[in-house]
Amino acid sequence: MRPGPRDGVRTSSFDELDAGTLYAIMKLRSEVFVVEQECVYLDPDGRDTEPSTRHIWINHDGEIGAYLRVLDDGDVLRIGRVVTAVKARGNGLAARLMAEALTIIGAKPSVLDAQAYLKNFYAKFGYQQTGPEFIEDGIPHIPMFRAAPPPAR
Repeated sequence: MRPGPRDGVRTSSFDELDAGTLYAIMKLRSEVFVVEQECVYLDPDGRDTEPSTRHIWINHDGEIGAYLRVLDDGDVLRIGRVVTAVKARGNGLAARLMAEALTIIGAKPSVLDAQAYLKNFYAKFGYQQTGPEFIEDGIPHIPMFRAAPPPAR
């Protein structure tokens, strides 16, 4: 099923998240990263609550269909925790989230650590691999960077 009008992109800070939405986000992240991908790690890493963190998600069929967060790492912004629910995959939700993230990032440079098989997906948004592949939680990843876009003329 393709995203419908009630499947809009939403953005907020941690303080603006209601308990139900926060629970749904954490549940989705656990379902995919911890259960599906078998990555045993502490997902609540303290960065979700930082005042500059932006949480971006799309409701899909009454649930959180996809999510990511944008963190402030000082000189660059960082995209992370990019996740799509199993039943929402193939609907372009991750691309919609990335477009929104880049709107929020604006004219700043940004980085992400991509699962290696998603290199071409992130390349569509201007990200380039900046270092060798590494293993994180048993999954091959690559560091990627997107320079600040040139000023409009």
